[in-house]
Amino acid sequence: MTRGRFVKSPVAFVCVVVSVCCLLVIVITVLKLPEASIANSMMPSFRPRKMRTILGDAKIGIFGEMIIEMLPEDLAFTVFIPSERAFVRDLRFNVSDSLKGDKFNNTHAILTHIFGFSVVPRTISSVSVPFGEEISYDSLSGFSLYISKDSDGMLIVNRVRSERVDLWKGNIVVHVMDGVIMNAEFEESVQSQTDYNEED
Repeated sequence: MTRGRFVKSPVAFVCVVVSVCCLLVIVITVLKLPEASIANSMMPSFRPRKMRTILGDAKIGIFGEMIIEMLPEDLAFTVFIPSERAFVRDLRFNVSDSLKGDKFNNTHAILTHIFGFSVVPRTISSVSVPFGEEISYDSLSGFSLYISKDSDGMLIVNRVRSERVDLWKGNIVVHVMDGVIMNAEFEESVQSQTDYNEED
């Protein structure tokens, strides 16, 4: 009987000591964290969340909305979405024709490919891109995106300039681009398809 108490006591004692040590390590670590100084030029500055421009304020068109609807709002993503004009100019999309009948499936397939090329699974705001430098991220499809910022604060992604930056929908940041971001192979297949449709 006394032997059972003796075995339980050292185990309980060791558990208490380990718990207290862990708690001390956490407290010391928190107390030793450096304070972030606004004046420190080495630290990137970020705008507070309350300054966000909500996506509902901007007209991105039905095709842009279709791409954004493919993403969950509660996860962090960045979308480099073509503008309404870019959809018409580069893909020959128009609302009156591209979403009807047999063309809807083709339009949806193209939008799914554009989605893979233009979505990055992380938040990239214009503030987080340093001026005069180029950063790169892989899109969901593995396509490399090379991102830089010009003197006006607009982003340039694979030589496509943005029209609007830092629009938000939930945790998704949306940049409206004056062009379509895609690889050369897909661009060629889309171009040949639109040329074929124009001949009909």
